[in-house]
This record gives sequence, structure tokens and C-alpha cells, in this order.
Amino acid sequence: MAENRRIQNVKSTLNEVIFGTDTFAGKAFDLTLLLVILFSIISVMLETVPQFSEKYSPFFSISEWVVTVLFSLEYAIRIWVLRKPWKYIFSFYGFIDLLSLLPTYLGLFFAVKHSLAIIRSLRFIRIFRVLNLPSYSKAGNMIGIALKESHQKIVVFLVAVVSIVFVVGTLMFIIEGPEHGFSSIPESIYWAVVTITTVGYGDIAPQTNLGKLLSVVLMLIGYAVIAVPTGVVTSSLMKNSKPTPSKHCPHCGLDNDADARFCKHCGGEFKH
Repeated sequence: MAENRRIQNVKSTLNEVIFGTDTFAGKAFDLTLLLVILFSIISVMLETVPQFSEKYSPFFSISEWVVTVLFSLEYAIRIWVLRKPWKYIFSFYGFIDLLSLLPTYLGLFFAVKHSLAIIRSLRFIRIFRVLNLPSYSKAGNMIGIALKESHQKIVVFLVAVVSIVFVVGTLMFIIEGPEHGFSSIPESIYWAVVTITTVGYGDIAPQTNLGKLLSVVLMLIGYAVIAVPTGVVTSSLMKNSKPTPSKHCPHCGLDNDADARFCKHCGGEFKH
């Protein structure tokens, strides 16, 4: 009985450190994990540079194994302390955490240099682990809610933009023709996409006055392509950024939703 209680206390402490953002230990853990992730990402990038890879190959190999072992321990501890570990394992961030570990272990079984390079490059996916930090996940969830609420407006707007691109591309093919570089309707649509996004590669350009006029109209429409979705999402973000009431758990002291009956961190029951 005492042993079980001791294990539960250890789990509760680790849970507060890993998932708690309001405590000193939780903030220190997030900062340390962020630094390790950034170190790993920088190492992955530098390892692809030939002069660094040849000169510091042992350092990259040792540091990669050190980081992989640390991430493996963190992954195992997350599963151990959670009341419902399967929800984390099969979640998006749980999958990212697992996928970021596999390249190093799989590298033991791949002797082909090219295949090993491809597998190692997958380690760059660790950059997504930053989004899984409690300090950033709340902001990420807010953006996700804003995008979800705005998706119908954005879809309608994108359908309108795609329709404009197809129509203008077809008109430009008729106006300019193959003699001016618009060899087909798909090629003309490609030009319309490049123009409306204000990228402007310049590999294809209208030569006639009517074609130039049509391109000017499309360029002006291009500004709306950036402004309209930004305004829609920003409006939703402003609406959802209002502070929501919360209650403190009497067991672990962490914040929960105002209507919660059980603590989402430790599972303790709120007494009404």
C-alpha cells in the first residue's frame, strides 16, 4: 500500500513537471526540452553540410545518440505518468514524438549510405515537438479553433480564387497564344497562379496590351488573396482570445475548465 502511494506521488510529481506550465519545475522542463530540440535541429542541419559532416562526424553521432536517449526517456515517462496513455500514443504529437525517435534506431539496420541519409533527415521532424510544449500548445489550440471556425469562409474564398485563376488563365491563352509563351491552358493557369500570388517568376509574360491589362487586374486581385483569409482568421482569433473562467484543482493546484468535475491533470474530483 505504501509502495503504491509512493509510486503515485512520483507520477504526480513527474506529471506536474512535464505538463505543468505554472510551476517553476514545469517552466524549467519546457525550457530545457526546447533547448535540446533546438540543439538537435541545428545538429541535423549542420550534418548535411559536407565540410562539417566530414570534420565533426564523431561529435554528430555521439550527440545524436545522447539526444535520442533523452527523448526516449521523456517519451516513456509521458506514457507512464498519464492515466490514459493510449490517448497520447495515438495523438498527433505522440506520433511525432515516436517518429522523431525512429531514425536513429533504424539507422542501425541500414548500411546503405543514401538510405541512411534519408532516414537521418527525418529527424528534422523534431521541430514539431516545440508545438507540443505546454507553453505553446495552448496558443496552437487557439489557432486551430480559429481555423476550424473560419474554414467555411476560407473554402468559399479559395474556390472563388481558383475559379478566377482558371478563367483568367483561359482568357490569357486566347489573348496571347503560343507565340507569346502561353503554349497551353495549363501553362496559362500556371502563369495566373504565379501572378495572383504576387510571386512573379517572369518566365512567362504577356506581350499584348490587352494581356498586360488583364495581368494588372489579376495582380490587384492578388492582394485580396493575402488580406481576406488573414482578416477572417484574425477576427476569429480575437473572438477566442477572451479569457475563460477556470478553477484550481485542490489536489495539484493546476488550472482546469470552469465546468470540470475532475482535474484533467491528476484526475482528482472537485467537491461542489
